[in-house]
Amino acid sequence: MTSIRSICVYCGSSPGRDPEHLQAARILGTAMGENGIRLIYGGGTRGIMGAVSDAVLAAGGEVTGIIPRFLIDMEATERELKRLDELVVTEDMHERKHKMFERSDAFVALPGGIGTLEELVEIMTWGQLGRHSKPIAIANIAGFWNPFAKLLDHMRDEGFIHTAHQVRPLVIDRAEDIVPALNRHAPPPHERQGEPKVIERL
Repeated sequence: MTSIRSICVYCGSSPGRDPEHLQAARILGTAMGENGIRLIYGGGTRGIMGAVSDAVLAAGGEVTGIIPRFLIDMEATERELKRLDELVVTEDMHERKHKMFERSDAFVALPGGIGTLEELVEIMTWGQLGRHSKPIAIANIAGFWNPFAKLLDHMRDEGFIHTAHQVRPLVIDRAEDIVPALNRHAPPPHERQGEPKVIERL
């Protein structure tokens, strides 16, 4: 039985240009559904968001969409949202992110844009500040997150990440490896072992 009961997935509301990104969302969603892991996500029904939620539902899993009221018409219609098991409508983005955090055992960042990056950086910041120790995975599909991983290591090398042991997202290149990796790292180790890298690459 899996030790992860719910995963928050950050991802784009558009499909992007590389079909591998949509396929990765489907693979991850299918694995989550088959393993009884609830999807917690931003509620959109289009793009990569739609692909991962559709796959979870098709595999018999459950989906919670958390979306601010002002985004409903931009990322989904109320009719489309009715297919979700649970819909939580918030007043603003801050409330949305807090509820996503509360309901999730782990976090995954699929390819996406500025919003996805902002959510990923915030959840990493909370980890650095000691607010949580939930595992975070970066789905580095087709090398999408390579520039970000390089930037994090640069920040560490320049002395701006002082608690690197608390900022250790898993960089995972294959979507099918995400669920097993999160289960292996839940809960993540609390003890500091030497001087760990910011990025742990699988």
